[in-house]
Amino acid sequence: MNESQTHVENVRQSAEKIVAASAGLKPKIAIILGSGLGGLAKQVEDAVTIPYAELPGFPVLTVSGHAGNLILGKLGGVPVVVLNGRKHFYETHDAYPLKTMIRALKSAGVETLFLSNAAGSLRANIVVSGLMLITDHINFLGLNPLVGPNDESFGPRFVPVTDAWDRDGSEKIREAAKQENISLHSGVYVAFRGPSFETPAEIRMVQGWGGDAVGMSSVPECLIARHCGMKVVGVSCITNMGAGLSDEKLSHAHTLENASKGAADFERLVIAAVKLL
Repeated sequence: MNESQTHVENVRQSAEKIVAASAGLKPKIAIILGSGLGGLAKQVEDAVTIPYAELPGFPVLTVSGHAGNLILGKLGGVPVVVLNGRKHFYETHDAYPLKTMIRALKSAGVETLFLSNAAGSLRANIVVSGLMLITDHINFLGLNPLVGPNDESFGPRFVPVTDAWDRDGSEKIREAAKQENISLHSGVYVAFRGPSFETPAEIRMVQGWGGDAVGMSSVPECLIARHCGMKVVGVSCITNMGAGLSDEKLSHAHTLENASKGAADFERLVIAAVKLL
């Protein structure tokens, strides 16, 4: 088989494994956990865990803070799939593992993808450990995961992304934040390729573009999910101020440490939100 045929077969086999392991649960929501936010996986009730390594074509993870497990169960009584970890495009040029993961979820019956990430703030009022609802994005990765041959069985060649981040779903997340008395900002997420952090000049540039937070993920997942007809919502956990906006020394360890400070509110928000989504 060629690469495209192998991908289609991997999607089929992985979706079958997910459906079989769900034992009739039929989750409609999948949540991808960002760096330092893996604690939500421990909140899943009646959890069934499948390591990514057991799902054909799924990504092999290398970054700390990303466990690499798919967990089936319930959050607040709602059936969900929780994906504890992602592969970033600073680790690879190959979009197929990420496409396999998301398309397998779609094939297994998931309708809404809830994305989360650790991000740097571009605004003085969006502080460290705060949460930001993603209302739109700017793709500054220098790539699009949909480049290459298009398989019409997954989605169309040209994908409109005016509504990339679902407005109705976002309103429900805002409602959940009010219910839980959680401060929730809203803004535009800017994705850089990484793995280096941004320079102060780059931060000033994307501030001028209208960006509110910056990170190294989530946009590829959003594009793949929208291509295959899934709704997408997302929340950033602010782990630092953008380069040049504070005296912080940026590092991945710093990101993980500060993500843990906002994790409790993030977990409460997600559990409340899935009941409304």
